[in-house]
Formats: sequence, structure tokens, C-alpha cells
Amino acid sequence: MSDMNSTMFESYSREDTFEYAKKLGEMSKPGQVYCLSGDLGVGKTVFAQGFGTGLGIDEPMSSPTFTIVHEYTEGRIPLYHFDVYRIGDVDELEETGFYEYAGGDGVCLIEWAELVEEVIPDNAVWITIEKDVEKGFDYRKILIKKPL
Repeated sequence: MSDMNSTMFESYSREDTFEYAKKLGEMSKPGQVYCLSGDLGVGKTVFAQGFGTGLGIDEPMSSPTFTIVHEYTEGRIPLYHFDVYRIGDVDELEETGFYEYAGGDGVCLIEWAELVEEVIPDNAVWITIEKDVEKGFDYRKILIKKPL
């Protein structure tokens, strides 16, 4: 992840996180890969829901923890939402068709991407969400790293 351009956003509520992610979704283009990292309960699903709304997805979105990938095709461009938390090794990811999704006609949003970093494309955007309880229970720091 060298040669990256970083941006930081401070969220003070679920709504802030949702709206920020929605704007990213609105700007997304086919073939882009977004990697979403953060501890359990930090707001990755809220972020994914906002991102999906920005792509024009109206149906309810949940984390695909047990299915590995959910496809949402009714938006402006398809969204392939991955959760690789339970993947034992990258071969399991390959079985999902990951390589066809990444760089394809839609956008990939991958939760826990750091667990399969070796197969993530170099042009991926990395998003890290962190809590800081000293700044408030709902405070989140969202760090975006984009390739130069």
C-alpha cells in the first residue's frame, strides 16, 4: 500500500458515517474495489449501507458474513459486497468468483479485506474505521487511502 493519497473524515453519528459513505458510492465507477477495515461493531455495515444507497440500491443491506458475497444489481452499477471474515485462505475467496467481480462491471466492497490482502488489486481504495471513545461513543475516524 505504498504511494497512497490519504483523506480523513470524522463522523460523530451513524448518520454522518452513512452520508459520507453515500457520497463515496455516488462517485464510484465500475471496476473499483473498496476495502473496508475496522474492529467488530465499528460501523462497517452502516458504511456499506450508505455506500449502497449512493449507488442507488434501495433493498436492505446486511453483512454477508455467512455467504461471503451479496450481489446487488438494481442500482446505478452492481455492488458486490464481500465479507471475508470467515475465510480460511484465499482459495475460498477464489471459489466465490472474486477475480471476476474485481475489475468487472460493478463495484466491490470488501469487509475485512486485510485478511486477504495478497489478492487485493493494487488500485483498491482502503477504508479504515476506528473508534475513539474519548471523543464520544458515536465518534468514528474514517481514513481513506487511494492509490496515486
